[in-house]
Amino acid sequence: MIKKLLAAGALALSVATTAYAEPLKVGFVYVGPIGDHGWTYSHDLGRQLVEETFGDRVETTYVESVPEGPDAARVMRTMISNGVDMIFTTSFGYMESTVKVAKENPDILFEHATGYKTGDNLAV
Repeated sequence: MIKKLLAAGALALSVATTAYAEPLKVGFVYVGPIGDHGWTYSHDLGRQLVEETFGDRVETTYVESVPEGPDAARVMRTMISNGVDMIFTTSFGYMESTVKVAKENPDILFEHATGYKTGDNLAV
């Protein structure tokens, strides 16, 4: 499953990086710590692969151990205020917050792992 998520994310990033003259700034919102050697660790390996694959065409950032609910929306909004162009949310429990923040920010691209809701700027 993680390989499918990475492939989908890489495709989305490939399309997005061609549309930006400057590095695409990508934020990742993690539900657990990156040292968990499980779900969040696997997503962070994907983030690292994005950096290796796209080099100076991307800049990544992440926030780990973000509780599901209002904190997730707050973290996404902070990332947006810091200039990200794209946000990956990596927990099913982030779905509603991701939908809400995506609607508020139509110029930002969103990718949500494991969700089922989409929008003009939100994919799964």
